[in-house]
Amino acid sequence: MVAVRSIEEWVEALIQGTLNMHQLPASVSPKQAATIRRLALERITHTSLSSIGDFSFDPRPAKCENLIGAIQVPVGIAGPLLIQGQHVKPQERVFLPLATTEGALIASINRGCSALHAAGGAIVRVRDMGISRAPVFRTTGIEQTEYFLAWVSEHFEDIAQYCEQGSRYLKLLDITSAVVGTSVYLRFCFHCADAMGMNMATLACAHAIEHLIVPSTGVCCVSVSGNYCTDKKPSAVNFVLGRGKDIHAEAHLSADIVQHILKTEPDAMVEVQYRKNLLGSIMAGAHGFNAHHANVLAALFIATGQDLGHIAESAGGVTCLEARDKGALYASVLLRDVPLGTVGGGTGLSTQREALALLGIVAGRREPGEDCLRLAEIIGAAVLAAELSIIAALAGHHLADAHQQLGR
Repeated sequence: MVAVRSIEEWVEALIQGTLNMHQLPASVSPKQAATIRRLALERITHTSLSSIGDFSFDPRPAKCENLIGAIQVPVGIAGPLLIQGQHVKPQERVFLPLATTEGALIASINRGCSALHAAGGAIVRVRDMGISRAPVFRTTGIEQTEYFLAWVSEHFEDIAQYCEQGSRYLKLLDITSAVVGTSVYLRFCFHCADAMGMNMATLACAHAIEHLIVPSTGVCCVSVSGNYCTDKKPSAVNFVLGRGKDIHAEAHLSADIVQHILKTEPDAMVEVQYRKNLLGSIMAGAHGFNAHHANVLAALFIATGQDLGHIAESAGGVTCLEARDKGALYASVLLRDVPLGTVGGGTGLSTQREALALLGIVAGRREPGEDCLRLAEIIGAAVLAAELSIIAALAGHHLADAHQQLGR
């Protein structure tokens, strides 16, 4: 039985080291526990943490151990953004909640939204490629590897049955393999409805491995993740096979839009795209052929409660610009690897729920999976808006002036 203590007694126990930060009992509420840890840290480090402690969300759904408070990030709005998608109606006005500390970013995205609005909106299509987890197995050599891969292929339905036991929203789509030496990688790919799904995928793989694959084959599983997934790292396999949501957004802009809204010329934008985003990225050995996909992804990920680690893989997309007749411009972005969720994780926090609601996403209003596809369409259009504006600023030599005015 845990002794009842006052807040001051718990604080003193943490200061003296007789209790670790994670050892506060369940009888202490999450908010009280955060206060206790924070007070102890203030005394230990002689630092004020009052701003970190001033937060409004309910800490109970927060997926954060040893909570002491929150870091606040300013949120601004860009838009309205028009989207011609399958999950966002053409007549809808979408306002983007963007969490950032980078001056001029929201103003730039807002200008891109204006250009897309004048062009009739961004045309966006999304495919659900599924979330992947790739455990690595160790065999004795080529012959056992051949046997193992044949067994996996023959027993796909059995493996799917074991994987799908833990959730009615989880469906195994396929298993692809890669082999090097005695290491065998099985890349399980799952549809997860509106969840981002990495936890679901990991648990599903672990269950199938422990109860079916290893007992049936005798092949050892070294790790439930073998980096062939590939999670939270830029990779060729994700670009080739896709991961999460595959997003393609495009727009056709007249010469008048480019000249009067973006303040430059189409030919100049096309040259910046070629020499910066394509050749420059090749020379740098970069994984992304774009100007700043990561900027708008990060701002929307923070605002909507996404896993920020996935920015590393999501930002490796491609921007395309083509000059068309009569001074018009074709623009598109391709994002092959964007893990997203509208339930679970950080989406459960009250501030993030409000940001999702601002985007027309409220859990339970649509069929499972549709909210996530809507969010993906919005993200694709937002990335396109951001790319148009920054490339125009570079082509027109306005970027430094904008940051001088707004970014300092």
